[in-house]
Amino acid sequence: MGMTDPLADMLTRLRNANKAKHEKVDVPTSNFKAHVARILKDEGYIKNYKVIKDGKQGTLRIYLKYEGETKRQIISGLKIVSRPGLRRYVPKNEIPPVLRGLGLSILSTSKGVLTDKEARKMNVGGELLCSVW
Repeated sequence: MGMTDPLADMLTRLRNANKAKHEKVDVPTSNFKAHVARILKDEGYIKNYKVIKDGKQGTLRIYLKYEGETKRQIISGLKIVSRPGLRRYVPKNEIPPVLRGLGLSILSTSKGVLTDKEARKMNVGGELLCSVW
C-alpha cells in the first residue's frame, strides 16, 4: 500500500533523526522531496543531501547539521501545514511569516517549490507545505 503523505513522512524522519542527533537520515526519494531538501540546505538547516540511485525508487540521504561540540540542533521545529485531508493555499499577499521572519515556510507554487521570502519576491502564492524554524 502506498504512502498517503510522502512529505510528512520525510519531515517526520528528519525530526526524529534530529532529536536522536543522528548524522544522516535516509528517505525514499522523489524530485519534490529533493527540491525541499535543496531549500533546507540553501537556508542552512541541513549540511547536505544526495540522491542515491539503486535501480528502483532511489534514496535521498540527508546529512543533518548541528552546532558546537554539544551538538545543539539547528532545526528546532518542523511543522506540516498542508496535508492530504486539508490543503492550505495562500494568496501572494497573505503568506504568513514564521517566528517573525526567523523561520521559513516552504510553498509549492506555479514557479516551483519556493521559500516564503522567494514567493513574496516573485509575487506568487501557492500551497503552504510546511514551516521550519
